[in-house]
Amino acid sequence: MATGRLGRVKARYVVGCDGARSIVRRFMGTELNDLKSHERWVVVDALLKTERPDLGDHSIQYCDPRRPATYTRGPRNRPRWELMVMPSDDIAKLQTPEWLWDKLSRWITPDNAKLERSAVYTFHSLVAKGWRNGRLLLAGDAAHQTPPFMGQGMAAGIRDASNLAWKLAAVIRGEDGDGLLDTYESERSPRVREFIETAVKLGAEIQSKRDVAGATHDGVQPVFRNFVTPQPRLGPGAHFGNDQPIAGSIARQPLLSNERLLDDAVGYRHALVLSPETLAAHPELDELGNSRASRW
Repeated sequence: MATGRLGRVKARYVVGCDGARSIVRRFMGTELNDLKSHERWVVVDALLKTERPDLGDHSIQYCDPRRPATYTRGPRNRPRWELMVMPSDDIAKLQTPEWLWDKLSRWITPDNAKLERSAVYTFHSLVAKGWRNGRLLLAGDAAHQTPPFMGQGMAAGIRDASNLAWKLAAVIRGEDGDGLLDTYESERSPRVREFIETAVKLGAEIQSKRDVAGATHDGVQPVFRNFVTPQPRLGPGAHFGNDQPIAGSIARQPLLSNERLLDDAVGYRHALVLSPETLAAHPELDELGNSRASRW
């Protein structure tokens, strides 16, 4: 239970997962690399009173030059809309019920939903220039901030934790040296930066003020771009290096013969995955794979 009292604890390492205004980042003296995208949006959560399957169970980006918007379906009866703040908006009215219902009227009305919460956010695109300073480390929004147009913000934080947790555990258990923690930023930072840069480009299209129909009438053809989710490899670090074909790449997620996904079978540990032919030709690898002391 929160009491508001200050306390003191001792720890060998501190990981600052304390958000965009990270205190840990400030203690580290880490600056932010600005990728030049800062836009204000109103985020609105609603509670549906009736079933609305017509809204869909997937996310939709509305590239409407009058007001770009995003719809996403939360758990059960909780949809969310994100509405871009336009230059003509009266800032004082952005979160009033009248303003919100007017902008949401194309999807919902007070007859079939009620407003749960709303907030005005500035979507940033930033990457910290240093993710570690001695025993202090950063993860999640403290280390990087991305516009939401690819839905990668939380995913990036999960990848941070996945990359850092086993390294931190190995160092604390004495299985590896402290220098292993330096591979956390070197591996993650280039990868997350590519996702953020792609989200910024996608956001520029979604937030465009161009009236495509009007432009076409004037004889100017609209330009359509095909955005593909990037699959960047890890930066240099605790893997075999970029000279290897698949080192640092996202592994496949096959369905095993017992109908389980590979990740579910492996759990949170390293795994040596071999074809039966390779294992037959190199039986010594079976012993390596079964060794509890082995990183693989």
